[in-house]
Amino acid sequence: MTKNVWVASKNPVKIEATKNGYSRVFQDQLFVFNGMGVSSDIPDQPIGINETFTGAKNRVKNLKTAVPDGDYFVGIEGGIQKIENDWFAFAWIVIESAQGLIGKAQTGHFLLPPKVTELIAQGYELGHADDMVFGKTNSKQKSGSVGIMTDDIIDRMKYYEHAMILALVPFKKPELFI
Repeated sequence: MTKNVWVASKNPVKIEATKNGYSRVFQDQLFVFNGMGVSSDIPDQPIGINETFTGAKNRVKNLKTAVPDGDYFVGIEGGIQKIENDWFAFAWIVIESAQGLIGKAQTGHFLLPPKVTELIAQGYELGHADDMVFGKTNSKQKSGSVGIMTDDIIDRMKYYEHAMILALVPFKKPELFI
């Protein structure tokens, strides 16, 4: 039986990361992947672990309201966190099934360069700041900040994919989470 997975975004990178994570975790199951933009109900550039997590969680809640007949609902929210005098980028992934089982995971953190964080301090989102500093266009729908920083050794899709797999653990082993 084919199950519907809804991603709270139309960003092709987020949809592909979701598809890759599900395909790796559930190799014998069939899924249809759909994207829909919904609000995170937080600022466009989330700051801190809690605000970023809340954004991912809110995206799932708003997606479930918009598409109540889905089987899985996925929220991915990127944020930044200041530790001492340095800024780091990361993302939260929240997944909820139609039955109410929830999975949560966070990506790794990576250091952002001062030129980028200066623009963020002026009110720009990370993706826009990256585009300005590195002469890119719409990088958040391509390799993202992580791809720019690693010369695509890790692009945004791969970056999200690992956390997606970790967020799917409760669905892979539900007996441990019920």
